[in-house]
Amino acid sequence: MAKQQTNIKIKKGDQFPVTIQRIGINGEGVGYFQKQVVFVPGALPGEEVVVEATNIHPTYAEAKIKRIRKRSPSRVAPPCPLYDQCGGCQLQHLSYEAQLEAKRDIVIQALRRHARRLDVDKLDIRPTIGMADPWHYRNKSQFQVGMKEGKVLAGLYGLNSHRLVDLSECRIQHPQTTRVTNIVKTILQDLRIPIYNERTRTGVVRTIVVRVGFHTGDIQLVLVTATKDIPRKELLIEEIHRRLPEVKSIVQNINGEKTSLIFGNETEVLAGDEYIQETLGDLSFELSARAFFQLNPIQTVKLYDEVKKAAALTGTERLVDAYCGVGTIGLWLARDAKEVRGMDTIPEAIEDAKKNADKHGFTNTHYVVGKAEYWLPKWVNEGWRPDVIIVDPPRVGCDRALLETILRFRPQKVVYVSCNPSSLARDLDALAAQYRVDYIQPVDMFPHTAHVEAVAKLVLEM
Repeated sequence: MAKQQTNIKIKKGDQFPVTIQRIGINGEGVGYFQKQVVFVPGALPGEEVVVEATNIHPTYAEAKIKRIRKRSPSRVAPPCPLYDQCGGCQLQHLSYEAQLEAKRDIVIQALRRHARRLDVDKLDIRPTIGMADPWHYRNKSQFQVGMKEGKVLAGLYGLNSHRLVDLSECRIQHPQTTRVTNIVKTILQDLRIPIYNERTRTGVVRTIVVRVGFHTGDIQLVLVTATKDIPRKELLIEEIHRRLPEVKSIVQNINGEKTSLIFGNETEVLAGDEYIQETLGDLSFELSARAFFQLNPIQTVKLYDEVKKAAALTGTERLVDAYCGVGTIGLWLARDAKEVRGMDTIPEAIEDAKKNADKHGFTNTHYVVGKAEYWLPKWVNEGWRPDVIIVDPPRVGCDRALLETILRFRPQKVVYVSCNPSSLARDLDALAAQYRVDYIQPVDMFPHTAHVEAVAKLVLEM
């Protein structure tokens, strides 16, 4: 295989001026030097910066700021003292109003890059829906545990490193998640429970996971361990009860694999309830340790209301909820639909979806295990044809077979819920063969990070 040629004339260590044009998909500033793309973390649109090249790639360069010649009026001081070390947030140095504008622009740039069939300048891409208070919004923390100089740490690995940054406070986490984590760290320290060492693969406790119900106040603590046995386990449970009486569910998950995945396959309730409760609008959900649930419940209500608005149901429609998970979106719309049918490849998710539907008294819902590209043709052959399809795929986007199935059976509307602008753009480009993009509504689910979600409404071209 021939070696890829590089057109980059910049060399590592070179210093040069760059004017930043926009925010990139990972939150970095994007500029050009001698017509070559340069990515500069921490730089903002409109800024003139002197940078030093740190990495050279065939079609672009990465660089770090040496000096800011002209500052953006939207640059602010990040309130987090560990912002430049942690890497969990990318945009705390940009005012929140400017973040919302940048996230809309990230969607537009993705469409320009990946959606050749669409005239992006004529699309209705709406202003990003933000939060009134864009702090302390995450209902779940997953902090890695480590040791340094005999002290138990819990936090995230630093930006582009494997150095653990201890987070005793986090501005985007619900305060209860960090409070519980800090007390659990102290308990582990006091009881001298062995902390897992990735390098030597010895020790026990790997990760502290805390989830809080925003509307119920319920708290669940999960200790992810490398071994089933926990030294002084009964004393550990006793101390958690004593120092954290508000924790309703104490769970152990065992993950002895050499992996970056947080959870293993084996889960055991050590004390209290298996589930905690959370509510969205007038719906309530039981959350087990490994159940997926949106991390920002305040914005989730806004996101789901946008899905409802895009679907514009009248009570007569048959609706398919592809990638349905535990059924949250389908149940949000069920009162306005004639029938909701959902599918997911994870059997446990479908069981939860059925339970959630039964608990709320819905009789017009039907959930099955499998892929939409299998079930849709089967249902149509049986005489059941959907009017509206909602897709909420993972970051990689919709399965190609699902897109082909939608184009084949042509429901009147498709509502696409996206967590990745690049895959959204590619999938809209495929669906544009038969569908008109009515509008795209970005929603800020994760303030101060580069993530942006969007709801796109597609209407069949007759």
